[in-house]
Amino acid sequence: MKKLTVLFVLLLSVTIFAQDENELPYSDISITPETYTPGAVAARMVDGLGFRYYWATEGLTETDLAYKPSETGRTANENLDHLYGLSSFILKTLLKDTGKTEEVEFVSFEEKRKATLLNFKKASDILLKSKDLSEFDNNRFPFWNLINGPISDALWHTGQIVLLRRASGNPFNSNVSVFAGKLRD
Repeated sequence: MKKLTVLFVLLLSVTIFAQDENELPYSDISITPETYTPGAVAARMVDGLGFRYYWATEGLTETDLAYKPSETGRTANENLDHLYGLSSFILKTLLKDTGKTEEVEFVSFEEKRKATLLNFKKASDILLKSKDLSEFDNNRFPFWNLINGPISDALWHTGQIVLLRRASGNPFNSNVSVFAGKLRD
């Protein structure tokens, strides 16, 4: 009986660990940093973006991804490609990676979504540890430009995903509280 109990606990632990490993970040951001540092504030901006992106993209269908409001507009999927590119640019800048950005071909929407969310999470983690955001200034632009450029642009395009999914008949989850950073009870 002891061996069976140990085996059960071991299997349960492995199952729980595997679930945590596959869980995407940003379904909930209700836990906040303890102090207001420049890095924590900047990280929270990215967390707010990640939270909005998570819920804007949760449950998108093929119909939603293909939806295009006009001949000259982008499909939701094309907007998601752009959002992935913005997330990569933000992360590369924070990593001080000046190398050329590689073109990525995703097999599925889920893969692209996960990669984008993980980029936002890595960026937030880097910012959270920062004591001085000027460390991310480079020879092309100061950190300020990251805020008013790709971070703000990503917020803009995430809002477009919400609008496009609504227009294609799949509205944003009404239980999401962007103010509280979690689902309403």
